[in-house]
Amino acid sequence: ILNSPSLGCEGSKKIKQDIYDYGLTQYCLLVLRQDHSQLRGGWATAAQLAEIVSHCCVGLEMKEDPEEFYKKFLPSAIDNLLVLGKRLQARFIRAIKDKEKQDFLQWFQTVTDAICWLFGGHIQLAVCVLQNDRFLQMLITDDVETAIIMMSVLHNILRINSSVLLQVDKETLHSVLDELVYKLSSTSNPVVGSAVTKLLLVVAKLCKQLVQLLTARYKGLKGLLNEQWNGKGFDRELNQLLDVLYLEQSSGKGEMQKQHQAACIIQAMWRGYQTRKRLKKLPQAVTALQRSFRAKREQELQHLTKQKEDEALKLQMQLQRQRAMRLFHERQLALLERVHASQVDKYMEEMEEKSALTIQRFWRGYRARRIFHQQKQSLKEYKAAIIIQRAACKFLEKRRRRRHLSPWKEPKGLTDEQRLALQQKVDDYIKLHPASQMSEEMSKELHMQAQEKLAQFLLRSRLDQRAAQRRETLLAQVNTDVELLMNAPGLAETTEKDVGVFLSRSVPVATKARQSHYTMLKYTRWPWWKKLGDELMEDDAIPDDALNTELETLFTGGRK
Repeated sequence: ILNSPSLGCEGSKKIKQDIYDYGLTQYCLLVLRQDHSQLRGGWATAAQLAEIVSHCCVGLEMKEDPEEFYKKFLPSAIDNLLVLGKRLQARFIRAIKDKEKQDFLQWFQTVTDAICWLFGGHIQLAVCVLQNDRFLQMLITDDVETAIIMMSVLHNILRINSSVLLQVDKETLHSVLDELVYKLSSTSNPVVGSAVTKLLLVVAKLCKQLVQLLTARYKGLKGLLNEQWNGKGFDRELNQLLDVLYLEQSSGKGEMQKQHQAACIIQAMWRGYQTRKRLKKLPQAVTALQRSFRAKREQELQHLTKQKEDEALKLQMQLQRQRAMRLFHERQLALLERVHASQVDKYMEEMEEKSALTIQRFWRGYRARRIFHQQKQSLKEYKAAIIIQRAACKFLEKRRRRRHLSPWKEPKGLTDEQRLALQQKVDDYIKLHPASQMSEEMSKELHMQAQEKLAQFLLRSRLDQRAAQRRETLLAQVNTDVELLMNAPGLAETTEKDVGVFLSRSVPVATKARQSHYTMLKYTRWPWWKKLGDELMEDDAIPDDALNTELETLFTGGRK
């Protein structure tokens, strides 16, 4: 609609006025600040919106509330367009593919054209553009293509408003000139050199004060232009700039003047470097400041929450103590009302005696638990020493088994003469020691005696086995009780369920069986370094030591 050729001048103004009155221009201005990488249409839509905003603002005559439009809306539009241009420049520098770089460069060119169109229609905005920090950030870049575009923007500013450099503050003017001189000294690209030379020539032609500033602030500029940029294709502009500079200052150069020029060049390069370094660290500083502020705020909130919880807990404990004291006094009064007056002294003595016994009982229990906990640590250390010794003994035993025996040597074969002599010795021995003959009755009697002795041995071994099983059962029961006592809670935390564990034998047996099963499963998943003493065992065999390390022996009732 804005670019339609059928609309006349009045029609175009009417459409722009309607767009502004309906708030579409303000809406587009707000959208420009968003991250367009996540929005539909992407950065191409953002470039088109920038172009629409600039076209809608140029040629618009505000009759109602012009101060709001000229002093607030237009500077805000310039700021948002510069923010969008800074983002497109950063993404163009980070882009890797050629297609992406071409697209971002085209969109960046569109945004800069929109900025030029906007301050071309409103000359007072040229000062706002120069004094904006983002304009200086976009100008201070090592990328050739975007730097040329930004210098063309600066050239348009100087062409539209020739006195703009005299209207800005000295810091902004010095920063712009420092960057232009730095580009001359740090690059050898003729395109960049030509653009900077033309800009400096325009600056020098604008006002005599700027020429004096160039000659006084950058004393080595003439030597730099003569030595580095002669014969690069823009000699006409270069010679004009040198003529302007030489008219302001004589051509005689002494030793002190050369040193002063060198110092100025170093200072310009150093200022450019410092400015770049400061601009690069600015996002990190903001992020660090935000992080520290959030951490401090979170710490304060946690401190306040903890303080409130402590106060609530203290108040609750105080109320509980008061309630307990009140109940105690009420019980005392109720008991005194029931007891006869002559029995009060006797009742008080009994109560004092019971109180003393209760205090003594609690003290003895506390002392016994403390001693038991001390012995518990010693018992753990003793068991750990036994486990280490057992592993060391197994390791030494395996080393003894692995010792290589001397290689077996096959005996030499016998000759025929040796074989005859050996056979003769065997025959002689048989003749001297004939085999004893035994009758069938003697053989049966000897067999019966062997059967009786075998039956006695089996009976005795079965009794011994039952006695050993009984001893092992008693030891297992003792170990189970010790384990339960070690893991038992304090008297203040004891419940009926804990008492049932000591009264019933089935609960600890089931608990021990479950723990034994978990230990067997845990042993199968052990890493190799926990099985250093079990390399020669079978895969399915789990040693008793692994089960007894934490659980000792499992108590099982009944018979085999």
